[in-house]
Amino acid sequence: MDQSPSFPIFPMHFRGILMLSGMYTIAWSAIYRMMGNSIISWLANGNEFSPDISMAYYGGFGIVVGLLIFFSSFYPISWVYLIIAGITGKIILAIWFTLSFLPDLGWNKRTAFQLIFNEILWLIPLILVFLRGLQVRNYIAENPE
Repeated sequence: MDQSPSFPIFPMHFRGILMLSGMYTIAWSAIYRMMGNSIISWLANGNEFSPDISMAYYGGFGIVVGLLIFFSSFYPISWVYLIIAGITGKIILAIWFTLSFLPDLGWNKRTAFQLIFNEILWLIPLILVFLRGLQVRNYIAENPE
């Protein structure tokens, strides 16, 4: 009697999560890239802050991270490492925002929104999608029928 485990399914909505996360990251990063001064003024919420050139780099890096996540949705099983690259990029963006901008901007509901909802909260579904993709990839490697 064959006791092979059942095939793990990679649901279609996981691809949607990857696409949505990628597009969301690209959109917010493009705002930082193109309108850095305006977004910083909004985030500062009245605090004095002089925007520097790193805002453009932050936005550019975010666009690359968003593209990696978005492209991983096309072949999430084969390109599972793009998902982990996107997760790593989101962690780097959160650390970058925390260390570079948060000390000058101050902690307020706008900076909390940026850090929590735009960077950290997306890590949960991305990690779940990555783990399922890895599970399916390992199953296919172990059972080449």
